[in-house]
Amino acid sequence: MLTFSLAAPAASAAPDPSKDPSGTPSATPPANMSKVGGERLGQPGTQVALAPGVPVIPKKVTARSWIVADAESGEVLAAHNAHWRLAPASTLKMLFADTLLPKFPKDMKHKVAPSDLANVGIGSSMVGIKEDESYSVQDLWLGVFLRSGNDAVHVLSAMNDGIDKTVKEMNEHAEELQALDTHVVSPDGYDAPGQVSSAYDLTLFARSGLQKKDFRAYSSTATAKFPGETKKNKKGKTTRGSFEIQNTNRLLTGDYDITQYKGIAGVKNGNTTNAGATFTGVAERDGRVLLVTVMNPEKDGHNEVYKETASLFDWGFKAAGKVEPVGELVAPQGATDNRPGASGAPAAPGEAGGSASGTSADPVAAGTASGGSGGMGVALAITATVLALLGAGAFVINRRWPLPELVRRRR
Repeated sequence: MLTFSLAAPAASAAPDPSKDPSGTPSATPPANMSKVGGERLGQPGTQVALAPGVPVIPKKVTARSWIVADAESGEVLAAHNAHWRLAPASTLKMLFADTLLPKFPKDMKHKVAPSDLANVGIGSSMVGIKEDESYSVQDLWLGVFLRSGNDAVHVLSAMNDGIDKTVKEMNEHAEELQALDTHVVSPDGYDAPGQVSSAYDLTLFARSGLQKKDFRAYSSTATAKFPGETKKNKKGKTTRGSFEIQNTNRLLTGDYDITQYKGIAGVKNGNTTNAGATFTGVAERDGRVLLVTVMNPEKDGHNEVYKETASLFDWGFKAAGKVEPVGELVAPQGATDNRPGASGAPAAPGEAGGSASGTSADPVAAGTASGGSGGMGVALAITATVLALLGAGAFVINRRWPLPELVRRRR
């Protein structure tokens, strides 16, 4: 076995974004980073164990930080500056969703007050929520996942008794997940001094969130109908139409310079001044489910973050089962080893991520929530299949490390 480590230049004095009052990320990774998940994951540079039959890492990957992991076993197949604390952008919404999703039933209605939308950052991505209009919780989550709507995040945070409480709970949940690189300041991922995460932590958030049926469904929805503004027609009758929203995850929906990635099933993208482009995706091929996180490609190209993610997925599916892992995605605090023969009982089907089969009658899972459009039929056909596999995969994950009782009580 040939161990490979392409070290980045040491930068022990490089500024830490969590301490930099400007919020500007450092230019190079620290010489020493967190070792959660394994010693090698705390080293700067590319970490991969080459062996016969294992392809080399694609040279076209330019991201400051990335990770390729097996979603079920938790094995990290390869990584690059995995624990570098960087601005996360809207990929942080995965932690927001994983923290708040269990709190409100999807059919619950909320009338938006002006205070709900106060302090939404200038230039934020928005889904188009209007004051004094009512929205279902399902509508709001579709706004979060498809349009990365900071307005939807602020409304849900208001329903959760405010931004401060929401941020506190997100930080507590990150600690439960052992995502210790993360410090939340703004729940929507909007640039804020001291707000950081890492490719490793974002992957933990995705893995935890994907155990929730609704999280899987929303993150894989390609298009949906979103409620519009209430108006009066010429006859004086009150009407409220809707408009279509499309998922901004281009591996799910495609774009003029990139095709839908075969087997993709979510999860979340982001882009801010400090963070650049960020993305965490999950995809399945031949029964194997991989997670890939990419943060801030240096190459300035259209959809570059998705192109680099796709190339890492391709590498991971070729290398899986051949490459020696360089680390692991750790279990949440308090999780017990419940593999066959170990003590404890498996999580009950549906308790954390739906039935063991992963099937769901929920229209969101089929991309038809709120009257969703079938215009992305190919993507929806792909994700419907993958959702079933992810549902089964989530049950496997739960058998290996059930979520802590505290998290279970939140469901």
